[in-house]
Amino acid sequence: MKRPLQCVLISTAAVLLLTACKFNDRPAFIQGPVTKVVYDGVSNDLLTAGLGADGLAGAAPVFADALNPTPDELRKLAIYNNYRALVNTAPGGGYGEFFGPQVGTAGDGMVAGTEYLAFMGVAGSDQPVTVMVQVPDQFDPAAPCMVTAPSSGSRGIYGAIGTAGEWGLKKGCAVVYTDKGTGTGAHNLMTNGAQTLDGTLTTDPAAPVQFRAGLSDTERQAFNAAHPDRFAFKHAHSAVNPEADWGQHVLQSIEFGFYILNEQFGISVKQDRVISTITPENTLVIASSVSNGGGASVRAAEQDRKGRKSLIDGIAVSEPNVNPQYDRAIRIVQGAGPAISGHSRSLLDYTTALAVYQGCANLAPGIRDEAPFNGVLNNFAVAENICTSLFNKGLLTGTTVDARATEAQQILQQEFAIQPEQNLVAPSHFGANVAQSIAMTYANAYGRFGVEDRLCGLSLAASSGITGEVTPLGDAQEAALFAVSNGIPPTGGVNVIYDQAVGVPTLLPISQSPSTSQMDFGLDALLCLRGLATGVDPLTGDKLTGHARAQARAIAKGIKAIRASGDLQGKPAVFVTGRADAVLPINHTSRPYYGLNQKVEGAASGLRYYEVLNAHHLDAFNAFPGFDSRYVPLHHYYGQAMDLMYDHLRTGAGLPPSQVVRAIPRGSAPALTPANLPAIAAQPAAGDLIHYRNGVVQIPD
Repeated sequence: MKRPLQCVLISTAAVLLLTACKFNDRPAFIQGPVTKVVYDGVSNDLLTAGLGADGLAGAAPVFADALNPTPDELRKLAIYNNYRALVNTAPGGGYGEFFGPQVGTAGDGMVAGTEYLAFMGVAGSDQPVTVMVQVPDQFDPAAPCMVTAPSSGSRGIYGAIGTAGEWGLKKGCAVVYTDKGTGTGAHNLMTNGAQTLDGTLTTDPAAPVQFRAGLSDTERQAFNAAHPDRFAFKHAHSAVNPEADWGQHVLQSIEFGFYILNEQFGISVKQDRVISTITPENTLVIASSVSNGGGASVRAAEQDRKGRKSLIDGIAVSEPNVNPQYDRAIRIVQGAGPAISGHSRSLLDYTTALAVYQGCANLAPGIRDEAPFNGVLNNFAVAENICTSLFNKGLLTGTTVDARATEAQQILQQEFAIQPEQNLVAPSHFGANVAQSIAMTYANAYGRFGVEDRLCGLSLAASSGITGEVTPLGDAQEAALFAVSNGIPPTGGVNVIYDQAVGVPTLLPISQSPSTSQMDFGLDALLCLRGLATGVDPLTGDKLTGHARAQARAIAKGIKAIRASGDLQGKPAVFVTGRADAVLPINHTSRPYYGLNQKVEGAASGLRYYEVLNAHHLDAFNAFPGFDSRYVPLHHYYGQAMDLMYDHLRTGAGLPPSQVVRAIPRGSAPALTPANLPAIAAQPAAGDLIHYRNGVVQIPD
């Protein structure tokens, strides 16, 4: 239970005596002004930007002037896009019944309150990080609560609006957001255009912006002469490895949250000073969010060290991108299957493997014609070329396309511990450039490379829809980047370009590799990234030499800096992950982290791990045919995890033991029902329990 405020105020006729009271000082890490906007919950609001639940499920809002959107218009479209990117709003998928702004609230789910926005800095970095606090009108200063909402993926400041944001606001908690130093900052190197704090564009070199590449005017002009119409993106090109500081970003966002809450609810005294009345001692703080945001909150909890004032009371995250330190003594066993010791690979390791092999694996029997959107998003002729190129390079041995595709799939499952449950999900992700774009962005970020390095011959630009050649980005597209970009191209009209493709720099998916002279998704570039991820030549197995070796060492250093310790300081925690996750494979994220935590903390561990069957990473895909019948919304279980943690911290209610949750797809049924979504059980069946014993994480089938 939280301790009461230890601040005593004694008022006399002549003097105000303060005992053990703390003045509410603005954090030194806040840079520049703090903007403040009050939303009435009728014409506009914190959660839906005035769209309401129906508006979030409807058509996208449009700008009155496409070339000059207002900050409010950009905010509205950003909230619309970020909400729908993580939550399935299609009929029958659970929206409006199991989750959504309108569920459990009156009306259309709009939330009145105040929004505060600012830039902050982190020691050792000169790149600004966006931070935001939303305080709903129903916030109760007598029973204060706070939820962290670092953005998922590389998204901007509203990236967690539909997950931690929605849950916290509906609960009456203040919600503290950060873009984690990734965000949607895009620098047009030709025009010097960049986004300000509110998303509007500026070319003023003196204006505070989310991101500009670290090039002098002379360097930028020289780069433009050689590589015109390129963009630099913050996550890929900030040269600071933002992930290494994700935990600090979240902790600082909490400190900023306390500052804002006390400015609004603290006790005003003379000389315009405010005494803090809402403190870590009397406020319930849940570190939360999903995917990258979940990983950031986990890292924050690890860094919320004993010996300093604790800010976080509990953790509840979904599908966290957490890279645990590898412990060879820990093994993972599912059912009666073989023990997996090759777990805890880094994100860049398994992602570059997916980038290299998945394009061919898409053609494997049982996958080619069964995987949703495989034939829509993937060009099967290019996929065959990938298989052929891999064979010619000695990476596959099969003599037919079917044999090569099957072998590629087996490599991913046997050598990289990828779950077979992800096989039908992964083709759509490859077609959407998920692994390829992650590999390019994170290799740059981990190695602290700049846009001028053009790692593995890759750059970012708009491209022709026919030839794939580089073109200028349209003015209207650039004006909307803050609202439509997910921070990791391809996004918002900016794509990944292979500068070393045969002919001219070309859109990566239709690039011809120099070594093969065939259109194979720029396989040479993907193999280059694979080599940098491992430090060895993927064709020969020899250690890299020269410049490539130096690049690989820089990347390895960056990966070491983001590894998680598994020590949550005994804080209660809940992880929810879908077994079919094809973005963050569970044998390298949640499963080994659970094992590492059990080994590190032992009996003091407060972590519970819930693995949901028939659920994957991107619920938004469940709106489409093939996904809707096969998969359930993991978002529903994220909400349950948050409820469980809140009740545990508020009332002392026990957390259910770690378990497999056997969710049931709706199949041909028109809509999900409660029968499809069994609750996380307070007392699960013995055959559903997840255990850690003698170094083994035991997962039921």
